[in-house]
Amino acid sequence: MSIDKTSAAETTPQDQGLVENPEAAAGSDVAVDPRLLVQEQGLAGYLGEFKRKMKAGELGSLPVILGLIVICVVFQSLNSAFLSAENLNNITITMVGTGMISVGIVFVLLLGEIDLSVGSVSGAASAIAAVLAVNQGWPEWAAVLFAIAAGGAIGALHGFFFAVLGAPAFAVTLAGLLFWLGFMLQTLGENGTINLASDGFIGKLTTYYFSDVAAAYGLAAVVVGVFFLTSFLGNRRREAVGIPFRPLSDTLLRTGLLAVIAFAAAAMYNQYKGLPLATVIFLVFLVATDFLLRRTAYGRKVFALGGSVEASRRAGINVTAVRISVFAISGGFAAIGGLFLASKIASANQSAGTGDLLMNAIAAAVIGGTSLFGGRGRTWNALLGVLVIVSIQYGLQLESIAEPVKYMITAGVLLTTVVIDSITRKTQKTAGRA
Repeated sequence: MSIDKTSAAETTPQDQGLVENPEAAAGSDVAVDPRLLVQEQGLAGYLGEFKRKMKAGELGSLPVILGLIVICVVFQSLNSAFLSAENLNNITITMVGTGMISVGIVFVLLLGEIDLSVGSVSGAASAIAAVLAVNQGWPEWAAVLFAIAAGGAIGALHGFFFAVLGAPAFAVTLAGLLFWLGFMLQTLGENGTINLASDGFIGKLTTYYFSDVAAAYGLAAVVVGVFFLTSFLGNRRREAVGIPFRPLSDTLLRTGLLAVIAFAAAAMYNQYKGLPLATVIFLVFLVATDFLLRRTAYGRKVFALGGSVEASRRAGINVTAVRISVFAISGGFAAIGGLFLASKIASANQSAGTGDLLMNAIAAAVIGGTSLFGGRGRTWNALLGVLVIVSIQYGLQLESIAEPVKYMITAGVLLTTVVIDSITRKTQKTAGRA
């Protein structure tokens, strides 16, 4: 009889009905597998599990979701155009470039490290693609693939200095920030700007829409259907081997909530121009990276390293290889994000990868729920975090708020998130769960 394998992100002490530090947890609520609570107690099980998680500091994505709701309520009350189909569509397209970079940052943060070079790497990748496609006459798709590969190679180089030579990741990637910024300026040449065809491969990344209403609704149906099937079949496998599983009513409830969100988004897109290609690509990458982290042996190794490097080494994990690969992933996603940002302005120029891009990419991952201390996070955190940041930016823009105020508000949101993360960790340690 084979036992269903779950990732380190899923197989937690809650799933086993245990706590890691019984002494510290004495007098507190003992964690019970939520599947058993819901299965045995129904709605009361949901409420009981929610209360237990709040006491134990297991907030998950709740703070950022509540924050999004507050943002929408406040800005909609100030300007009725905030929740218009056009504005929401623009938000979801604008966030893709920074969001892609943030996905790579999530991988690095899971190790408890940081990558300060992603902004410059994104600019360098856009410059490489523009030079090859425009100046050298390469097909744009080939230039895009080469630029992404270059981003991955750059990240792997940073990882080599960190994992093999032992240089601090902060120092290595700070040097990378400066070096690749200079490389980008050198590559772009004296003019400093290379215009891209708006109807070309790169240009269409952010300008192409699936105008048929069936496209948006079809994607929503596929997302909901796949979610239900994977959840249902997963629970069947768990039931077959005698480990806790969620009842069908739980799966149906979760599927219903997802259906409401998915079809509401589809209706919104169809009120404007249709389903944006950029959104589809972003969702595909989020699903793929989430699967990689939560459903594969590689993902379990990444989480293990974030928990304890020495324990991972003793468990036989090739720490050096995993570290290098994570920085390669970060560089690759920085390149992808840079291409989307270049597509948005139809050019590669000297300002690419500069400004607040780096801070926004890191902030998006942290605001979305990825821990700065390593070992906790999901790539979906990048989506939530960047949605918060871009929503604030667009809301303030509608109110014609000065740029300095935008920086201060974003900084306040980031600081609040970090404080919540720190308090959460302390609460979990008190409850014997950290």
